Amino acid sequence: MGERRQTTMAGSGLSRSVSYLDTRTYRHSTSDYYSRIQGLRGLMNYGLSCCVNALLQSFSATHELLELLNKWDTDDCGALDKAHNVPLQLQRTLQTMQSQGLQPAPHQDFLRCLDRNNIRLFKQHDADEVFLSILNFIQEQMSDKELAQEIRRLYMVKVEEYLQCLECRFIESATSYLLSLPLPLCEGNNTLEERFRDFFELQELKNMDECFCNRCGEKQPARQGLRLIELPPVVCIHLKRFRSTDGYTKKLHSKVSFPQTIDFNKVLGPEQVSGNFLQSEWQYNLYAVIVHCGSAMSGHYTAYIKHSGDNEWYHADDSRVHKAKWEEVKYTFGGSRGDGTAYMLLYRRIEKEKELECSG
Repeated sequence: MGERRQTTMAGSGLSRSVSYLDTRTYRHSTSDYYSRIQGLRGLMNYGLSCCVNALLQSFSATHELLELLNKWDTDDCGALDKAHNVPLQLQRTLQTMQSQGLQPAPHQDFLRCLDRNNIRLFKQHDADEVFLSILNFIQEQMSDKELAQEIRRLYMVKVEEYLQCLECRFIESATSYLLSLPLPLCEGNNTLEERFRDFFELQELKNMDECFCNRCGEKQPARQGLRLIELPPVVCIHLKRFRSTDGYTKKLHSKVSFPQTIDFNKVLGPEQVSGNFLQSEWQYNLYAVIVHCGSAMSGHYTAYIKHSGDNEWYHADDSRVHKAKWEEVKYTFGGSRGDGTAYMLLYRRIEKEKELECSG
């Protein structure tokens, strides 16, 4: 079954939300610029680029990605013109963001490169959609295919597509993967643990929803869903706040609480994990939150980043970066129309060896 590309419209199964976002373009005076703070550099908003700006902040905070991109010999970047090569321009932009400059990092070439690859400037974009597109461009345009696959594995959640006939107990299964987990939300209060558990909950299909069983030769009641095989070093979670009904898209401002540290082993039950599961370490730390402010038809993206150097939170709003507290990040849980709400969450796996080194 291979890759699940998630290209359908919002509200239809395992899909990306397609909404109309990012309507503010800022033009700050020099006095608004913040100096480089703990390795974080702001990014000017060019052509409604706050969606891409927020994603770049999360990529810059993903040191695993930086290390792999920096291994790539760009002198051999393939036949594609350098101005059209997304991974090349991403590498250059992230290197600039890591440099010692005090002004906002230049990233116009990366934005123009995305524009040439049909992620247009002066158009409103969905952050999860752009995130997945960039990862796909890396896979398609990087000359070093082995390195491109390593980058993909940073985010690859392996799952088992599971279908069991409830009459004869015959099971059909196949391995697939997702690069971000699209978690549907309820109208009321949510917790990340509940929505994650629900995503892997097997559903019973009866009556009109029965599935054809190859062994029985007819439609039968069944259990269907996804079971977890393996979590990657970085888990990207997409909180599906945009819902389409009868051609109308609305934003769910529902509250979604999420922890700084999560142990997925305590979240999932035995039936939600595949018998072929490969996981040994289940604890993850939150290190980036992509935030959306506004409605389904207009809005603005920012990012909260937890810097590895001092273990503190920072808020990046285009060219402006300032230190933040966890209490400020918690406001993005939502629950009120006036609040910016968390839209994407990035968790990094806690490696036991590193944890022992720190404690020692």
